[in-house]
Amino acid sequence: MTYITKPRLHHPTLPVNKVGFTRRDYEGKVSTLCAGCGHDSISAAIVQACWEMDIEPHRVAKLSGIGCSSKTPDYFLGSSHGFNTVHGRMPSVLTGANLANRDLLYLGVSGDGDSASIGIGQFAHVMRRGVNMVYILENNGVYGLTKGQFSATADEGSRSKRGVENTDAPVDTVSLALIMGATFVARSFSGDKQQLVPIIKAAIAHKGAAFIDIVSPCVAFNNHPGSTKSYDYVREHNEAVNRIDFIPRKSEIRVDYPEGEVIEVEQHDGTVLRLRKIHPEYDPRDKNRAMNYILEHQAKGEVVTGLLYAKPDSVDLHQHMNTTEKAFNRYSAKDLCPGAEILGKLNASLR
Repeated sequence: MTYITKPRLHHPTLPVNKVGFTRRDYEGKVSTLCAGCGHDSISAAIVQACWEMDIEPHRVAKLSGIGCSSKTPDYFLGSSHGFNTVHGRMPSVLTGANLANRDLLYLGVSGDGDSASIGIGQFAHVMRRGVNMVYILENNGVYGLTKGQFSATADEGSRSKRGVENTDAPVDTVSLALIMGATFVARSFSGDKQQLVPIIKAAIAHKGAAFIDIVSPCVAFNNHPGSTKSYDYVREHNEAVNRIDFIPRKSEIRVDYPEGEVIEVEQHDGTVLRLRKIHPEYDPRDKNRAMNYILEHQAKGEVVTGLLYAKPDSVDLHQHMNTTEKAFNRYSAKDLCPGAEILGKLNASLR
């Protein structure tokens, strides 16, 4: 829980957007995450995207599960609606909220432990049902709150801080989202703000299930030789952490490179992450090509970033279920419970 708040007074010369808000109005409380954590970069990108899109903060509902990633909604859009669910259950709670009030903009924030392990079933179903939401997965490959155990997205052959080797094959959440029917799928890197902000804006504008996997380095439990997101690389002088509860201050990792290029990003532990931006001529409307493209570059040890797939004519859960245009939370109890006679007819029609 964060108790430190930012000052409400803003300088009068700060620029405002079309709805009269400064960028500071989209911020939240002071982050308690480790200095240099990629998750804070993601929060900053969400703030920037919402400010540039002139979104009124009270129109946003942000939901999360459990984990370092699920703390981050406290750090952006402090004036919006928020709900912190239990581990892995964010998708079902968000689905219920969306069915009750379709007029809000829904942001679901989760982590690789929250979504790819205990919540993998709920993740799969919220994608296939087409719930109108932006699902942001802050992916660092470890369970940060419980001291760095492997998550389901950790690469096979990578080593934990204690030297244990991961022998399990990783869950590729991007491929899973594509298979399960997500109509907008993207991947980015937390330090690439130039790429990440437009992706978030595009996901917000998309109608249906929009999924963004964001590689987000952990400064605490991936700070050792052997951790990897693609292939192993150890620099000559590794900075060891002597105590499990001591987190050295690190600088935020930032990158900037052109489309179609590959960049090697040295992380806090000295390992290298190979990021490839998709070429500007890449067609994100071809789902089969997207699957093959991801697999081709995975074999080369590259993490493909950018908009991988988008279905232009997508529909959401409300269209699938043919629900009323009026939000359910605006109906009276009498309208929602029409009586035994009408319910009996409805039940009989389903037999």
